[in-house]
Amino acid sequence: MIIVSLEHELTTPITLCGFSVSNYYNKVKLSLLEKNVPFAEAVVFTSQKEEMLAESPMGKVPFLRTPNGVLSESQVLTEYIEDCWPEPALYPRDAFERAKCRELIEHLELHVELPARRLYTEAFFGGTVSDETKKEVASLLEKGLKSLGRLARFAPFIGGAGFTHADCAAWVHLPLVSQATRKIYGRDFLDEFLPQAKAYIKLIGERPHAQKVNEDRKAGMEAFMSKPKK
Repeated sequence: MIIVSLEHELTTPITLCGFSVSNYYNKVKLSLLEKNVPFAEAVVFTSQKEEMLAESPMGKVPFLRTPNGVLSESQVLTEYIEDCWPEPALYPRDAFERAKCRELIEHLELHVELPARRLYTEAFFGGTVSDETKKEVASLLEKGLKSLGRLARFAPFIGGAGFTHADCAAWVHLPLVSQATRKIYGRDFLDEFLPQAKAYIKLIGERPHAQKVNEDRKAGMEAFMSKPKK
């Protein structure tokens, strides 16, 4: 069992910084847990304050404190984790299959999650999104999900027989696409354009480490929603 808490920060080699509501934070956290890497967690929110920008140049989360310095951007953290802790491997050994795994992550985040993110202000945080934006995002998501369906194998994992970093990304991103499109359009784009995904998400969600991430996410959301509004 891996114990992750701030009180261990001085004795563990790395600290994952961010908050458990963030899908990109949870992508990295699931990779760490699946690879049995000891790590601490520090609750940090996005900010443009100088002390934040000194560690994360865009003021985003997650970022990773390491003995050699700080790293930002979730895919950079994924690559660093794999380089430092190669076992158990979450990338295929074969060079081409390894590249296909990275292709899945890139495609998922660039062509699916990034467009869907433009809906989150209204879908999850009480803001509003213009009708023009909604129309544009709908077209991009349809194209992105259809093309992801051409790349994904779901046999049983997104890249094939083995669990990889691509599953860590897909499992945290795809449910948000489903939730956001239901709220904004009254349609579940995941069901329409990537119907295999729902059974796949359930499969990954049964993994103990995914359950841990999900429990922490729910607790983090409850704490976030109960904070006094300024």
